[in-house]
Amino acid sequence: MNIQSNVTLNNGVEMPWLGLGVFKAAEGKEVQNAVHAAVECGYRSIDTAAVYRNEEGVGSAVKNCGMDRDELFITTKVWNTEQGYDTTLNAFNESMKKLKMDYLDLYLIHWVVKDKYLETWKALEKLYQEGYVKAIGVSNFLPHHLDGIFRESEIVPAVNQVQFHPYHQQPDLLSYCKSKQIQMEAWSPFAQGKSLHDPVLQSIADKHGKNVAQVILRWDLQSGVVTIPKSIKPERIRSNADIFDFQLDEEDLEQIAKLNRNERLGPDPDHVEF
Repeated sequence: MNIQSNVTLNNGVEMPWLGLGVFKAAEGKEVQNAVHAAVECGYRSIDTAAVYRNEEGVGSAVKNCGMDRDELFITTKVWNTEQGYDTTLNAFNESMKKLKMDYLDLYLIHWVVKDKYLETWKALEKLYQEGYVKAIGVSNFLPHHLDGIFRESEIVPAVNQVQFHPYHQQPDLLSYCKSKQIQMEAWSPFAQGKSLHDPVLQSIADKHGKNVAQVILRWDLQSGVVTIPKSIKPERIRSNADIFDFQLDEEDLEQIAKLNRNERLGPDPDHVEF
């Protein structure tokens, strides 16, 4: 496995195991520079969202990064206030205008909006069937939400992007997604920085001659979870990619498993307020 290794999604599309997240990266030069730094050191996946308000910068960076569009994997997401059938289609068009792209690799429902997410999913199905999106999926969905999609749809989500870090490991959700051939993807893999000073993780990092962030990202991959660490600093972006020359052993994995304390940061998917 290396920085450009892919996982094959349930519809045959290839998705990089490692990507750059751009949450809170400011529109303009900040996000553009982050994308350029990532592409330069081998990243091929960029994850944004309508609510991040930096799609234009991502699109500009992709256009000017020196890579062909088809060599990159671009994800964006429909925000909660735009959910529903027609409003989702309109939101997608707005995102594509900002990104200045004629297709998307992955389009996600950002959060569960109880009375609208099934309509929203039908809009994603239309975009997928018409070839505007190579893969469709969800974010922050729990098994019972996914069950709702299965009852109403023939298309299984390709990806479920969720909060996944050493303090919130969601083993039941991971097992469920694997059983349904839904690729789980981690947002906030460092628990918003909280886990970077954990003594257990530090001892594992010392053992392997790595830093804590690298240990966490390696744990993601060995858990079968795609990961998209966010950074705007070129040196951190490079460091986060330096995870393919070591492997966590069983003892390491057992120690990390014991760190789980179901510590959710941000909303509960069953009670999203916006």
